[in-house]
Amino acid sequence: MILVPDTSVIIDGRITQLIKNKDYAGAKIIVPEAVVAELEHQANQGKESGFNGLEELAHLREKAEAGVITLEFYGSRPKEHELRFIDDIIRNVAKETGGVLVTSDRVQAMVARVKGIKVKYLRAKRVKRKLGILKYFDAETMSVHLRERVVPMAKKGRPGNIKLVPIGEKPLTEKELAKLAREILEYAKVDPDSFIEIERRGASVVQLREIRIAIAKPPFSDGFEITAVRAIAQVSLEDYRLSDKLLQRLRERAEGILVAGPPGAGKSTFSQALAEFYRSLGKIVKTMESPRDLQVSDEITQYAPLEGDMEKTADILLLVRPDYTIYDEVRKTRDFRIFADMRLAGVGMVGVVHATKAIDALQRLIGRVELGMIPQIVDTVIFIKDGRVEKVYKVVFSVKVPAGMVEADLARPVIEVKDFESDTTEYEIYTFGEETIVMPVAEVREAKPVERLASERVLQEVRRHLPSSAGVNVEVSEGRATVYVDERYLPALIGRKGKRIASLEKKLGLAIDVRTFAEKAQPERSAAPRVPVDVAETKHYIHLILGKGYAGRMMKFYAGDDYLFTATIGRKGEVKLAKNSEIGDSLLSYVEEGREIFAVEA
Repeated sequence: MILVPDTSVIIDGRITQLIKNKDYAGAKIIVPEAVVAELEHQANQGKESGFNGLEELAHLREKAEAGVITLEFYGSRPKEHELRFIDDIIRNVAKETGGVLVTSDRVQAMVARVKGIKVKYLRAKRVKRKLGILKYFDAETMSVHLRERVVPMAKKGRPGNIKLVPIGEKPLTEKELAKLAREILEYAKVDPDSFIEIERRGASVVQLREIRIAIAKPPFSDGFEITAVRAIAQVSLEDYRLSDKLLQRLRERAEGILVAGPPGAGKSTFSQALAEFYRSLGKIVKTMESPRDLQVSDEITQYAPLEGDMEKTADILLLVRPDYTIYDEVRKTRDFRIFADMRLAGVGMVGVVHATKAIDALQRLIGRVELGMIPQIVDTVIFIKDGRVEKVYKVVFSVKVPAGMVEADLARPVIEVKDFESDTTEYEIYTFGEETIVMPVAEVREAKPVERLASERVLQEVRRHLPSSAGVNVEVSEGRATVYVDERYLPALIGRKGKRIASLEKKLGLAIDVRTFAEKAQPERSAAPRVPVDVAETKHYIHLILGKGYAGRMMKFYAGDDYLFTATIGRKGEVKLAKNSEIGDSLLSYVEEGREIFAVEA
């Protein structure tokens, strides 16, 4: 009997299993040169499938030398551009030699039958053999970490109480890891409940039933490594002891949810429970995952990136119109935009996001979608830590005066982030000038950082319209800014008929008064520590030097008992004044009198 194996049965090792059957004793195995070329191509790309296939050919050669079979290579080596027609080349070899085509590729088998070629189709079947990687797992093991020249390690416990412990006595060798990797890939190819998610040069990701396995080797990594992760907590939403108020929101109102938390906190486990909760309510639930590792019931379909692109998966899901979709994980800008697009199309969305604080999940949306759209995309943030729900926010859109501002004409669109249970606002998100501000409301009540921010912003804008040597002082209080400059700079700052200052007020959203330093009442000397100031002169300027450690700070300058001005220290740690300015002239007089020049923090 003549058997012509294609690439699929060479890679998964099933041709070797077949010839062990007595019915195929003494069979002649004809391997098309196209198969050898394809395997070599894959191996050169660093893919494990190519190495597995070449090793299988070596096993066939051993069988041939032992007299168990006859092995022959047939045909000419295809050119590189012909490799995409490899299935057709293999079928022609079977037809020319009168052999039986052996394949586990359903399409290949169907086309061969249509062309009248004898074919033996080896269907995928559930594999029962024990995998070597499983010996490292027990009931408490969350993940196994294997690396060459290192003792095997495992993370054991539950979220919130996880320990990294050794699970072996001697370091693993590269050969041992390579054997485990081949076994994993072979198993994934023949087991219908397992699949290879990613295969690149030096890296493979395999979903082996409930275990996700990442295989890394040079040149991608500096050594051979296998990491296997398994979810050990199978929980329902009832196990989280959520309040009736939150359960009602999840049941009736929440349709844009971010499940956030640090790595290993239990985000995916909670998302699984949430998916099952919606399924129990009679909702159609789907998932978008790469890799597909959520452990959900058969009623919930799990989708991977279609043709490697999650946007194409989203296109299909928009046609399917599920009630809820679990998106695991939302990480890159493209992911956030896909999430937003599906949510705005009316699909209930649950996104799994890495974050160290609950508010960080929302901040990751800023700049990726329009600010005003955020409440329409996300209405609920659930922060998971140590396997439990630690914080829940609801997101509300309003038009109001932000906390820390008081004038009614400063009202603007504001996103309020409220603690769900107490309904108190913890953060406000809004635009100020050209910047997006995420402001902790509690801090505003205590220290009014909005005023400090406004002062810096006004100073930055005013300096654009004045010479670099001009002294400027800005004070912000109760939503109004007062700008002090030398009298000579008033026309330049106010502009013709007040147009320039009106434009600044519109841009910054603040009412601005412009005054001269002469109008400024001399303030009481600050009780803050004195900072010595070195005075240096150049041809046109006076340099007040404090040191780079003071760069960016607002400082008040004094000459003895006399207040001079207030300014922000430049990045070089100094303030530069024009000699021919009013302040510059006064300062030189004070220096000649021998007065102490110093500064205190404003």
